[in-house]
Amino acid sequence: MINPNDKNLPKVDVEDPAASEHVKVSRRLFLGGSAALMGAAGTMGAGMGGMLTPSVAHASTGSANVGPGELDEYYGFWSGGHSGEVRILGLPSMRELMRIPVFNVDSATGWGLTNESKEVLGEGHYLNGDCHHPHMSMTDGHYDGKYVFINDKANTRVARIRCDIMKTDKITTIPNCQAIHGLRVQKVPHTKYVFANAEFRIPHPNNGLNMDDVKGYYTLFNGLDAESMDVAWQVIVDGNLDNTDADYTGKYAFSTCYNSEGAVDLAGTMRAERDHLVVFNIALIEAAVKAGKFIKLPGSDVPVLDGRKGSKLTRYIPVPKNPHGINTAPGGKYAVANGKLSPTVTVFELAKFDDLFADKIKPRDTVVAEVELGLGPLHTAFDGKGNAFTTLFIDSQVCKWNVEKAIQAYKGEQVDYILQKLDVHYQPGHNHTTMGETRDADGKYLISLQKFSKDRFLQCGPLHPENDQLIDISGDQMKLIHDGPTYAEPHDCMIVHRSKVKTRKIYDRKDPTFAGTVAMAKADGVTLETDNKVIRDGNKVRVYMTSIAPVYGINEFKVKLGDEVTVIVTNLDQIEDVTHGFCMVNHGAQMEISPQQTASITFTADKLGVQWYYCNWFCHALHMEMRGRMLVEPA
Repeated sequence: MINPNDKNLPKVDVEDPAASEHVKVSRRLFLGGSAALMGAAGTMGAGMGGMLTPSVAHASTGSANVGPGELDEYYGFWSGGHSGEVRILGLPSMRELMRIPVFNVDSATGWGLTNESKEVLGEGHYLNGDCHHPHMSMTDGHYDGKYVFINDKANTRVARIRCDIMKTDKITTIPNCQAIHGLRVQKVPHTKYVFANAEFRIPHPNNGLNMDDVKGYYTLFNGLDAESMDVAWQVIVDGNLDNTDADYTGKYAFSTCYNSEGAVDLAGTMRAERDHLVVFNIALIEAAVKAGKFIKLPGSDVPVLDGRKGSKLTRYIPVPKNPHGINTAPGGKYAVANGKLSPTVTVFELAKFDDLFADKIKPRDTVVAEVELGLGPLHTAFDGKGNAFTTLFIDSQVCKWNVEKAIQAYKGEQVDYILQKLDVHYQPGHNHTTMGETRDADGKYLISLQKFSKDRFLQCGPLHPENDQLIDISGDQMKLIHDGPTYAEPHDCMIVHRSKVKTRKIYDRKDPTFAGTVAMAKADGVTLETDNKVIRDGNKVRVYMTSIAPVYGINEFKVKLGDEVTVIVTNLDQIEDVTHGFCMVNHGAQMEISPQQTASITFTADKLGVQWYYCNWFCHALHMEMRGRMLVEPA
């Protein structure tokens, strides 16, 4: 039998993509391989004609099974929906790996409680969020693993997550708008802008004096600087903006718009048989800003440009009724708008946008196909092989169709463009393929995000989970291989190969996330890595302490009743996994401090006597003993 500790065995990096699957050797792979062999042997030994165990059969076909100790091939970034967070899943296992608090309060990490997180969230931050569309930054149409951006429809915000530490580092409130919905990034040459749609039309100024002037309402398309997270410019549009995407040249972004009628009631938003796709010319917008051809709305310094019908900055392409998703194919040749209230999808040839802005063709001349797929098409994903996958909300299906064949059929040729329809459970919204929003679409897996689950899972009361389903699309036929319950309307996701994501194992002591705390310590004459001190400034007390498993650098400190206490903890451990916490009992104060991180939290000492604090993240065999006392004296 092979000894996994044999020093003579060849050393092969488990992450080396060039290593043969048959010669990779490590303790993890050895144990996983041995388990698979024993499972197969046991099953075959049960009798002649025995078959492989289900888990081994799954592994051999490359489906959702990822064995103990094995790593997933992809990261999935899921919007947390009404929870206001982003979740990281591993694919194809569909295991939840981490939750990233963004717009919510999270007691596990202290997000929304610590001083560092409050600085990101801003003064008077809301306690709720409604995340919809997570998208990773790109370079030349490839994911670059730098940032993930996410919108908050509930409070008109856009946030940025650093992918090296998987923490939110910037949140921007978009002025002059209500409800950021669609969000995408500029793909080429790099993510200079994050494009964000404000959905709801409002009067300007929205000061309560002109609320009955419904015809005067409008909303805005927003371009955010991806590095500064400042709003670079805004463009006024006709209609309610829905979803958005960008091309692979860096020239254009485009958004679906519903309610071209300008109504404020349900029936009014469905009167017209066609609404539109609005196309934004990025270079012309930048030139107009540079030339000063903009206005500023009250209370904001952001340049606002007029992009309503007739503007040189935009073009409006009529499309069937209340279009929803807009998705660019990996090759960059086509984009697809999904009809929602029409059984059709509309295919645009993006190269024709140049002629459209040169007024050489009419808007509908950019349409190369408009074909029926089924009831309620919402979103389309691509496999990089010329095929598209569209969710049909009403039919509870995913439709696989070929784009070039659809174009032929639109021209009148007798050709079957629909390749397969797969039942999903139930009412699918967004869907995504592995790497499908980039040049690197690999056609392995498709995620279909269902809004309802009904009979798919154990009942947990009147509120049901939703259902994320993993579909194998590597062959000619789609195969459903995994159901996964999920909570609080996650809405959307994106999938990136693990090779694109490079995370830190421990913090860099120069990390900007705690730069403000470092500055405060410097002003107090404290060296965070070595000092354990109590600084008293009237009724404000700052307690600096280090932590190294299983002790804090300060075992006790004294304060007066009513003092404002700020506790600053620096985790000196240098081993991944050794995360510490700080929890002050009965004071609503707790936080996470990862290896080499500094974090701080402020609370009021409002209870007399002995108040214990303890480490609330397991760190050591003596974790229970990692504690201390705050001694609160009468004022």
